[in-house]
Amino acid sequence: MVDIHCHILPGFDDGSDSIETSLQMAEMAIADGVTHIVGTPHANSEYDFLPELVRARRDELQSRLGERVSILSGCDFHLSFENVNTLRSDPRRFTLNQGEYLLVEFADFSIPASLDQTLHELQLLGLHPIITHPERNPLIRSQWDRLWGWLRQGCYVQVTAQSITGGFGRRAKQAAELLLDANAVHFVASDAHNVTTRPLRLKAAFDAVTESRGEKVARALFESNPRAAVESGALEYVPEPGDWKKTQEDMELDSSPPRKRFWFF
Repeated sequence: MVDIHCHILPGFDDGSDSIETSLQMAEMAIADGVTHIVGTPHANSEYDFLPELVRARRDELQSRLGERVSILSGCDFHLSFENVNTLRSDPRRFTLNQGEYLLVEFADFSIPASLDQTLHELQLLGLHPIITHPERNPLIRSQWDRLWGWLRQGCYVQVTAQSITGGFGRRAKQAAELLLDANAVHFVASDAHNVTTRPLRLKAAFDAVTESRGEKVARALFESNPRAAVESGALEYVPEPGDWKKTQEDMELDSSPPRKRFWFF
């Protein structure tokens, strides 16, 4: 399996806090059957993305692991005004393995109307946007039409392995199942941050997808599509998305928006 979204590189964000933790995460991945891991530190208002240092840490981790697993570099790209401006002058700065595919993360509190045009601009730069973990974003879960519009636009979707196995709660699991049933998933990745609460494990999710959707789909989402992305190739599995409303009705899922929470101090 190939993991295209993982915070395994140490000391950049809320992921691995040391080279020792990174080595433990890599050992978990090797035991699970992962052959390639893309280290994707955040690039957002909280964490600076430093590509030269990212690649240096990647090289250090690779040298410690030898040939047992391949460590590549990429970025968990937050779609902000500042990041997009930087991307215009250097399109490959944030991409997976410095190729054509870009992980795109949205904020949990706002999805502006101009986002459609921004995603189109990324495509005009020769990039293939991969929308990360929409099943965990409450705004996207309450307006699937937006996501379906981005799919029609040519974007791809990555779901988190732990969402499939229930690690992110009931709503995320149901949303992941909806996306899978509606043929709206192109990648499954770990989005691992540590060895405890956010471990680098894919095998359980692979087995779950194999059982519910068949081995051919599972191998596409965990192996062939991710490998194509890190090699800047065409995806082998790009099914036509189904009707999310009908899928939601068939699955008898709760379609109500998330409840607002008010905090008093």
